[in-house]
Amino acid sequence: MRVKILTASYLLDWILGDPEFVPHPVRYIGKAIAHGECALRRPRSGPLVEFIGGLVLTGGIVACSAVAVSTLLSALHRLSPSRARLVEIWLGASCLATRNLLDEANSVLQALEKADLERARLRLSRLVGRDTAELDASGIARAAIETLAESLCDGVIAPLTYLVVGGVPMAMAYKAVNTLDSMIGHRDEDYEWFGKAAARLDDAANFLPARIAALLVCSACTIFEPGNTRSAWRTWRLDGLKHASPNAGQTESAMAGALRVQLGGVNTYDGERVETPLLGSGFPSPEVHQVRKALRITALTSVLGFAVGCLLLSGRRHG
Repeated sequence: MRVKILTASYLLDWILGDPEFVPHPVRYIGKAIAHGECALRRPRSGPLVEFIGGLVLTGGIVACSAVAVSTLLSALHRLSPSRARLVEIWLGASCLATRNLLDEANSVLQALEKADLERARLRLSRLVGRDTAELDASGIARAAIETLAESLCDGVIAPLTYLVVGGVPMAMAYKAVNTLDSMIGHRDEDYEWFGKAAARLDDAANFLPARIAALLVCSACTIFEPGNTRSAWRTWRLDGLKHASPNAGQTESAMAGALRVQLGGVNTYDGERVETPLLGSGFPSPEVHQVRKALRITALTSVLGFAVGCLLLSGRRHG
């Protein structure tokens, strides 16, 4: 049954994506985090108190997300197994983001191909946190490729991994971790201590999925860009750990090698310049047509991840 649930959830995500008019569990998780921060955070109360408050919030949100989903599904199974399966499929699909990621990046590409840089920058701003107003076509292409590679882990391969390992409750717990990191896991002086637990938990939760995602990117490269297979593996091996984060460089370095482009460099956030490590140093800067290649590799990586997940579940069932 787990294989059928995973398959239905994966296909539903491909078909519907994340329509804004449909309630999404992550939005409710985000609201819970905001309320919890107001209740638990004590600014200027000292690093220890800040850290404990963030730790309590992180542990509480993650545990409640898993328990709430598990309790809901158990109750529904007692009332109506068929309705319970429908809800489980919908919740599983809500943990995945293949369709949404591809659609958003493709909208950037379409604007670039029409040389409409203003629209491309606007569409890109929905995907990235960096400033986009001054980016040229190459900068927009680089940002789109980096986002595709990075989001492959936390939007596709990581939730697939946790759906396989622990079903929808564990996948929802992962989404809670991911949302906590995006909201309070900032490595700046405002959240250095309050968000430390969330940031470290996110690093741990993505450690294995990030490496699986990079491995699958290299595998997808052998199909769409077979001439670049060696550079994908080599760039991943050489540049995968250049980031301060143990995970951020994994899929980005593999994608840089698969496309033979240089990623990383200077980005601007709220007017502040931030230097990121160069991945694929020596390759040229990305061009517009390479965004489409990145889209294809991203789509195939997602399919490969799903296929591996189904094989693992089937093997567990027959083992």
